[in-house]
Amino acid sequence: MSAEFATLVDYWFGDLPREQEAAFEEHLFGCDECTTKLAELVALGGAVRAAWREGAVRAVISRALFEAMKKADLRLHEYSMGPGGRVNCTITASDDFVVSRLSAPLADVRRVDLVTDAGRFEDVPFDAAAGEVLMCPAPGALKRSGKFTLHVRLLAVDDAGERALGDYTFEHSPS
Repeated sequence: MSAEFATLVDYWFGDLPREQEAAFEEHLFGCDECTTKLAELVALGGAVRAAWREGAVRAVISRALFEAMKKADLRLHEYSMGPGGRVNCTITASDDFVVSRLSAPLADVRRVDLVTDAGRFEDVPFDAAAGEVLMCPAPGALKRSGKFTLHVRLLAVDDAGERALGDYTFEHSPS
């Protein structure tokens, strides 16, 4: 019997409850199909991690991922900005990632879209309680970039349409 994908992911991340973990490991050691699926999941995770570090991926991240990045002792360069804000920013050779903490009034918001000069990211993760969207641009691409300006807009989207939550400007300079 093959395990559910979610169970494999929870096991890989160490999120299975302790009482389930032992039983799942017993199953895993006896099930070639699940062992193969887990190996493929681990390989996929490694490929995604490598692509992100090389600058092939940019993302808006969840608070949980942000906290996991800090817990993993990654070198994070953080910038915080409110609506209408402008910040001079950079990434150094020793930084693993840059995280931009965009504050906005998110209390009654159901969906947030993030719009940049490069395109629109729909239904991005956000922390309504903290009033924050965490943007994590591709570090490899930033490290290779010269001076540029990036405009970001957060939009609240619901059945009635969309409304601007804030505009943010990043003035990037190479380190």
